[in-house]
Amino acid sequence: MRLGGFVIHGNSADTLERCLAGIAAVADECVAVDSRSTDGSADLVRARGFRRVELAWRGYGAARAAAVEALEGCSHVFFLDSDEWLEPEAIAAIRAWKATGGGTVPYHGLVRRDWADLDGHRFLFRTEHHVRLIRREAARWDPSMIVHESLPPAPTVQLPVHVEHRFATSVEAMRSKVDRYALLWAIRYRAEGARRKTPAVQKWVHAVRHAAFKGAIARGGADGWRLAEAVGHYHGRKYALLRELDRGAYPELVQAYADGRLEDLYRMLPV
Repeated sequence: MRLGGFVIHGNSADTLERCLAGIAAVADECVAVDSRSTDGSADLVRARGFRRVELAWRGYGAARAAAVEALEGCSHVFFLDSDEWLEPEAIAAIRAWKATGGGTVPYHGLVRRDWADLDGHRFLFRTEHHVRLIRREAARWDPSMIVHESLPPAPTVQLPVHVEHRFATSVEAMRSKVDRYALLWAIRYRAEGARRKTPAVQKWVHAVRHAAFKGAIARGGADGWRLAEAVGHYHGRKYALLRELDRGAYPELVQAYADGRLEDLYRMLPV
C-alpha cells in the first residue's frame, strides 16, 4: 500500500509543527493545503518536505477534495487537523496497520481525544470516533460540505489508535468559533432539508450529554461544565439560526451558497 497524508491549515504555526511531524512519521507522501497563511506556517511545511497546495478558503470539503486529488497514486489517505497530533504509540500502531496492507474496507476509524486547557487547567473533555484512514477511491469530499464534512456511510473498522486534539483553550473563544460553525451548518442543512428541532431542547440535551454522560464534569469540574454548556450552545444555536433563515435572515449568504460562491460566503460571514 501507499499511504498519503495531508493537513489543511491557515495561520496555525502554534500547533502545526507537531501535526506535521505525526503525518510525516506514518505517510509515504505528504501534502499541506494552505489557505493563504501569513504567520510562517508555510515555512514549517517546507521544512518538513511536504508538498504545498495553496487554495483560497472555500471550506473543508473543497480543501479535502483538493488534498485527495494531490495524492493521486496513493491507495489510502490519512489526515489530521492542524491542531491535532500523534503520540509515539499512535504512530507505531498506524505503522503496524500499514504493514497489513490496509485491507479493502473503505474506512478505518480512530479515537480522537479532545483536550481542554483552560487557564492552565488541562483535562480530557471527551473522546469520539472519527474516520481518518480511508481508501482513496472512497475519499469523496465535495465543496458543498462547508461544515460537518463527514463522508457518506460505508463499512468502517475501528482501530484502537488515539489522535490527540487541542480542543479548547478558552470557553469564550469556543463560543465565538461555534457561532460561525452554527451559521454555516444552518445554511448548508437548510438547503438539504434538515428537520427542524427546538433550539432550547437541543442546547440542554447536548450540554448534559457532554457534562454527565461523556464525563466532562467528572474530569474537569466547573470548567468541564462550562465547556459542555458551550458545546450545547452550538447545538441550540444551529436550530435557532435555521429558524432565522426560514424567516429570511442572511439572504446574501444563502444565495452565495446556492450559487457555489463559497469564497464570497466565507468573506461575508459575520466576524
